[in-house]
Amino acid sequence: MKLFTPAKIGPVELRNRTIRSAAFEGMGKDNNPTPQLRDYHWSVARGGIGMTTLAYTSVNRKGISFDTQVWLRPEIIKDMREITDGIHSYGAKASIQVGHCGNMTHWRTAGGIPVGASGGFNLYSPTILRSLRKDEIVQTARDFGNSVRLARDAGFDCVEVHAGHGYLISQFLSPYTNHRRDEYGGSLDNRMRFMRMCMEEVMEAAGSDMGIVVKTNMRDGFKGGLEIDDCLTVAHELEQLGAHALVLSGGFVSKAPMYVMRGEMPIYTMTHYMKQWWLKYGVRMVGKMMIPTEPFKELYFLDDARRFRSELKLPLIYVGGVVSREGIDKVLDEEGFDFVQMGRALINQPDFVNRLRDGACRCDCDHVNYCIARMYSEDMRCHKHLNDLPDRINREIAEIKERDAKRL
Repeated sequence: MKLFTPAKIGPVELRNRTIRSAAFEGMGKDNNPTPQLRDYHWSVARGGIGMTTLAYTSVNRKGISFDTQVWLRPEIIKDMREITDGIHSYGAKASIQVGHCGNMTHWRTAGGIPVGASGGFNLYSPTILRSLRKDEIVQTARDFGNSVRLARDAGFDCVEVHAGHGYLISQFLSPYTNHRRDEYGGSLDNRMRFMRMCMEEVMEAAGSDMGIVVKTNMRDGFKGGLEIDDCLTVAHELEQLGAHALVLSGGFVSKAPMYVMRGEMPIYTMTHYMKQWWLKYGVRMVGKMMIPTEPFKELYFLDDARRFRSELKLPLIYVGGVVSREGIDKVLDEEGFDFVQMGRALINQPDFVNRLRDGACRCDCDHVNYCIARMYSEDMRCHKHLNDLPDRINREIAEIKERDAKRL
């Protein structure tokens, strides 16, 4: 049984094979870390995780989409060091996910017109955006490298580069969002150029003492996006570029969000927490069409991930529907993956790994996605931890549970 054996990501050894996935906490304030963010990751570290990952931090101002998102910059290093010191004191390693939101930013948060691989209009934000200029592409790649240096200063052991889910690197990779006619567009080899630039900067900055993980798609999850063969080409390229491990994910937040997370999006819950009245009522009217349900099942990415495991040599991190000891053992011992990442299980039970060690068989998460529905406006929390939810939200949760039961 691999679960509670140590293993390495590059030069960094984890005490076991579990990683808290970079599920957005929504616990920042004015793009700074908070005591709440600190206390949550401390609780996960105390709960037995091998490594916990601070999620969705931006490499520069233009990459910010929420005020609750952390912007990694020198001014916050002292507060970030407090977080990592605490994580280390509980025996866990600390990782930070870095990325750029690209076309899912807003004028207010980005400090100007949002940018992406190509210009146009993003209905999901919603916002008008422009293409990155070539000089901005070069600088953004450098910002990825600088984020690794800042992460080292803040005491992080690993950095996870976000190259999936329809964020900026992914926007360059996908033909759905990349319509450029220069050397950054057209063929897949050209569309990988920005990713290569980012990785070259990242690996140089990482040196010999930091682990580099990359989250990459196995499919974009919709017609017109990347499919598995092209994603395998991307994964091979990342292996050649020196990544120490890959997180195998899928989906596009602006086009196929529930392909990433699976299950049903609680539309009323999501809009209940929205601040903008026009967005609240607009999403209530068309949300079911914009965010179609993708039924949840345990280990929902495993079928695709097997092919990546058969073709790649570097350590692979399985994510997607990890909810039980049986599933974890299957992924690690039978399928040959090196680590598992978990998100919702650790929102529900931050000490889930210790519970597994003590004999627990399954987490208590019921995957109604309340935590995801509120994370765009509030901090990410499990509905089972809250006693004062409005009746309408409680009814929606009950209705989703009933529909899920019928699907099984």
